[in-house]
Amino acid sequence: MNKPALLALDDALAQLRSHAQPLSAYESVSTMQADGRVLAADCVAELDVPSFDNSAMDGYAFNCADWSQAHGVLKIGQRIPAGSAPSSLQPGHAARIFTGAPVPRGADAVAMQEDCIVLDDGHVQIKSQPALGQCIRKQGEDIARNSVVLPKGLRLSPASLGLAASIGLGHLSVCAQPRVGLLSTGDELVMPGEVAPADLPPGAIFNSNRFFLRALLERLGCVVTDLGNLPDQLETTKTMLAQAADHHDLILTSGGVSVGEEDHVKPAVQALGELHLWALAIKPGKPFAFGQLRRQSFGAAHFIGLPGNPVSSLVTFILLVRPFVNALHGVSDSQIQPFSMRADFSWPRADKRREFLRVRRNTQGGLSLFNNQSSGVLTSAVWGDGLVDNPPGKTIAFGDMVDFIPFSFWMS
Repeated sequence: MNKPALLALDDALAQLRSHAQPLSAYESVSTMQADGRVLAADCVAELDVPSFDNSAMDGYAFNCADWSQAHGVLKIGQRIPAGSAPSSLQPGHAARIFTGAPVPRGADAVAMQEDCIVLDDGHVQIKSQPALGQCIRKQGEDIARNSVVLPKGLRLSPASLGLAASIGLGHLSVCAQPRVGLLSTGDELVMPGEVAPADLPPGAIFNSNRFFLRALLERLGCVVTDLGNLPDQLETTKTMLAQAADHHDLILTSGGVSVGEEDHVKPAVQALGELHLWALAIKPGKPFAFGQLRRQSFGAAHFIGLPGNPVSSLVTFILLVRPFVNALHGVSDSQIQPFSMRADFSWPRADKRREFLRVRRNTQGGLSLFNNQSSGVLTSAVWGDGLVDNPPGKTIAFGDMVDFIPFSFWMS
């Protein structure tokens, strides 16, 4: 039997994205509660920001021509705190002004108070030669009225929530959160807390994938249902998958999609819909499954099966599942821009697959390599702070420049 041809990562991504139609549902949520959600509509400013010229400093507002005529000494005519409505500036006068306060009509500069000397006779001496417009934040310099401030499809961050608030938006229209059913496979898996480590049965292992996969999905804004562990029984597996498909947009499993006698996920998915098994040209993470599960009511749910080894499951999630889930959200992943960094290690064994090596930045400004790159060593993903994206067939010599992508890019 011929081995399946290895599928390039970029080709796999293109196929996944071609099936990931954005979910059509949306809802209105409080801006205060919208962190991490995805905008379903453009946010358009109904006002300029700032909405008036205002002072960037505590100091004195004045007219530059008056300053020249009066040799820098001007009478203090008014006091303007933030939130007040000032009078027009009188010729030969300056106004005491505070940060954020409206600049009075007739003033065209603000001098910071450190450059001023208040005289006993009610005048102020502005010591430095002024520049027209200095220390003034102009109306609309941040946001112009009727401009798109936040575009549809943007995943909202704390900064973008503040920006939405700055144009008066108390509620935002956001995309519905993808509903994901998370399933584990393998009778060898035991949930932490159910059995003490000392009492773990022979051949059993604690289920780690279930924990980091759920956390990653929730960070992407998914509503996750933990559906437990699939038993090694075909009919039960079919029943559980069919029920899950009716209530979720995506079913995600790890392990169990193989050709072994106890691997029932493959025939169950094929009986309920369509399944594609891919041998990916990446390391770690060669086995990958994608398909659809028919719903009893209408349409179909997506199915993704990840490899069972923890690091393989983690890497295939961030490389493939993350952009797929973002596409369901209507988010277009920005192009990955790796950092060029120095390898403080050697990698003399070239592989025919594209490799993702676990590394971390060191105090010398280079990258250190975890000493065990096995796909089952989850310690490497905790010790490391990113991956080196190493092309197929390439060795790495100590001191070479390599492409580094921090975990923070994928896991934010």
